[in-house]
Amino acid sequence: MKTSTRRKLILLLGGAILFLLIIEISLRIAGFGQMPLYTASDEWEYMTTPNQSGSRLGNRFYINAYGMRCDEVDSTKRHILGLGDSVLFGGAQTDQDSLATSLITQETGIQMLNISAGSWGPDNCAAYLRHYGLFNAEALFLQVSSHDAHDNISHEPVVDVHPSYPSKQFCCATVEVLIRYVLPRLMPSSQKDPDQKVLSESGIRKDGKPFNPGFAQLKAMCDSAHIPMVVYLHAEQTELSAGKYNDQGDEIIAWCAANNVPVIKDLDLGLTTSDFRDNIHLSAHGQRNMANHLKRYLKQ
Repeated sequence: MKTSTRRKLILLLGGAILFLLIIEISLRIAGFGQMPLYTASDEWEYMTTPNQSGSRLGNRFYINAYGMRCDEVDSTKRHILGLGDSVLFGGAQTDQDSLATSLITQETGIQMLNISAGSWGPDNCAAYLRHYGLFNAEALFLQVSSHDAHDNISHEPVVDVHPSYPSKQFCCATVEVLIRYVLPRLMPSSQKDPDQKVLSESGIRKDGKPFNPGFAQLKAMCDSAHIPMVVYLHAEQTELSAGKYNDQGDEIIAWCAANNVPVIKDLDLGLTTSDFRDNIHLSAHGQRNMANHLKRYLKQ
């Protein structure tokens, strides 16, 4: 091989390596390669892995020793429980300080524990509390949407099955972007992760599944501990457009009425499209409003 040809190949290879390094560094600065990690569970299916933190696209996330998306449990403070799914969890698209639970903690002095994960239902929450207890909480707020009426635990494997529920980081940020974002657009898969199913099949009825038993299980725990349980029913954009909850939302409202459980219906509290970042998840503005609604209830 001629010296000039070898030099050109070396320059091309060096240029390609430099280009990939620049991409990798840029992606890492943006927070890629720092995904929230998950751990599988025989009891509550999965949860965010305890003791982790990071920042993605400028949004900070922190997971405490109990797998909650909040600061460590402070024994010097009064506690209330915030239970829910990805709406309460916020995802990596929501900064830790913008979460409704964080705002309430900062503004009331009462620590609101954020016990949530993507696509969790009341039965996932109940299984978690059966294991860890109620943390001496004085109240329990359960955030749900209409689809949670029949979205029961299936124990279908999720962790390391879907790219958005990893147990470990990819080898580099570039590989993460390729696998999680580029390839799914080039070669769409029929298999969706739990959160994607909720977004694409919002409002769909889970045929053959009974009313989620977690509602009654959480109520029994609260009754035993002599603390109030409050349901926060979050409407989807399709329900906002219709001006009413769907029939599954009506089931949740009916259960609350039959069991003397107060229900906060954000559809009746001035919910607007600016409160959403997609069909169901809240924007920072929506998290702020949810915090305001919960704080007003706390004052009562």
